[in-house]
Amino acid sequence: MTPLPWEIFVSAAPVVLVFITAVWILSLLIQDASIMDIFWGPGFVIAATWYLLSSEGYEPRRVLIISLVMIWGFRLAGYLLLRSRGKPEDPRYQTWRLQAGQSWWWQSYLKVFLLQGLILWVLSLPLLAALAVKEPAYFTWTDGLGALFWVIGFVVEAAGDWQLYRFKREPENKGRVLDTGLWAYTRHPNYFGEALLWWGYGFISLSSGAYWLLFSPLLMTVLLLRVSGVTMLERRLRSEKPEYETYIRTTNAFFPRVRKRGRRGRS
Repeated sequence: MTPLPWEIFVSAAPVVLVFITAVWILSLLIQDASIMDIFWGPGFVIAATWYLLSSEGYEPRRVLIISLVMIWGFRLAGYLLLRSRGKPEDPRYQTWRLQAGQSWWWQSYLKVFLLQGLILWVLSLPLLAALAVKEPAYFTWTDGLGALFWVIGFVVEAAGDWQLYRFKREPENKGRVLDTGLWAYTRHPNYFGEALLWWGYGFISLSSGAYWLLFSPLLMTVLLLRVSGVTMLERRLRSEKPEYETYIRTTNAFFPRVRKRGRRGRS
């Protein structure tokens, strides 16, 4: 196993901190903490670019991983920016803002921005391994497996986001449940796709021989399932959409499968 350049990882911490702090200041100016969601993907682009500029490695693998991170990060940011245009702050942050009152300006830094910055920095370790480890100086089967996972995950996430965006654009769909396309196989194809592409990053990092780096996609999957993704979103959807209970009974939450027998969510 090739040792990781920990000094580069440590040096990225203040870079991420400066980036996160700048986004926090912007959130105070526009009074919208949910912009952190938009800058989540670009945050990884910042970290990966720092690793790229601060290290040497197998150049084709470096080109591969930095390209994948940029495509994913900027695509996600663009979609979230488009989706949030003209809309108020995300309900999650509105609730925290009301609970914190006058102290929200500094609580938001700790509770939203600093916490997510820390998670971002830790999750970026596989990117460092893929960018900064020189050996092996050739593509391995784990590189190929990782690229395959990333492509499938990216297509599923992007297609799921696009289907949902088009669905929500139609006024007659307000309060209804999208259960066609990819959403007929999983209630959260976008989250499932994101998990897949993160496993792609993890598999590519295995070229370094550090199998423990798979903690990163595992942690991302747990976050998507249990923390900021499926669990939190479904709690809100159940209260907002009467059809959602039927959708739950017929469609898996995360892993795709053919719809179970039963009445469709959009009756």
